[in-house]
Amino acid sequence: MHSNGYLDFEKPIVEVIEQIERLKINNGLSAEELEKQRNILNTKLEELKKTIYSSLSPWQRVQIARHPKRPYFLDYIKRLSSDFFELNGDRLFGNDLSIVGGLLTIDGIKAMAIGQMKGRTLKENLARNFGCPLPEGYRKALRLMKLANKFHLPIITFIDTAGAYPGIGSEERHVGAAIATNLMEMSGLTVPIVSVVIGEGGSGGALGIGVADRILMMENAYYSVISPEGCAAILWKDKKHAPQAAKLLKLTAQELLELGIIDQIIPEPQGAAHWDWDQATEILKEYILSNIKALKALSPKELLEKRYLRYRKIGQWIEKL
Repeated sequence: MHSNGYLDFEKPIVEVIEQIERLKINNGLSAEELEKQRNILNTKLEELKKTIYSSLSPWQRVQIARHPKRPYFLDYIKRLSSDFFELNGDRLFGNDLSIVGGLLTIDGIKAMAIGQMKGRTLKENLARNFGCPLPEGYRKALRLMKLANKFHLPIITFIDTAGAYPGIGSEERHVGAAIATNLMEMSGLTVPIVSVVIGEGGSGGALGIGVADRILMMENAYYSVISPEGCAAILWKDKKHAPQAAKLLKLTAQELLELGIIDQIIPEPQGAAHWDWDQATEILKEYILSNIKALKALSPKELLEKRYLRYRKIGQWIEKL
């Protein structure tokens, strides 16, 4: 990652963008020549984005999922709805800012939205625990999901975490039990649940808000039982093997769709979501609404049956006599 916030393989794209910016400075060219140069560079920019982002390795997709300029949960929420009303606290210990949730309306559909939230600055990341939820975060999420269930509101969860926080305080307050409780409780809710992996989908930390009727995944997100670095540290005792681990973990959207873990891939704007937050939100909105509308047509009994079967069919095994 370069100091100005772009990835190594994005350097050719950034160079063309800088050339376009320099054209805005009065350099003695006529208006006609300026327009001609601008069109040439814009065409080159689109071709570069198409070439670079259509042949990404799993490790490069992991890097994009962690991109510091990638839109986070609240960035999407601000563009999806104008009436988001945040609800705080787990009514037991405190309010974990790494999980945010509240009521909102999207195109006339009222829902409960819950998402994992990172910070942009060091101060924000410290407040939000770098997007790694504490047990009170999962308990807050469950409280809000039960509230939605009570008032027959669909639930939308946005997954974006490297994993639950594994610190001493988190363990003392039973983070494992909090996640396990969410898995159990979410499986029995009688309202539609749509989960979207918008960035990182790390292990049980992601699953704690990810038991859903439909699991959608952004094109450049990743969803995995462990981070590539964690896997490399275990298998090779060295994190430098993270790119190799990323390939072996089958963590990309396309691989997970083929395995039946997720239901749909949400395409991102030309390049990736961090280049155009507004367009990324519009695409995301279309997928969320279409899935909620389809699920709202089902009865609570049908929802529960389909959700049960969805998870029962995951995985492959060979039975030996």
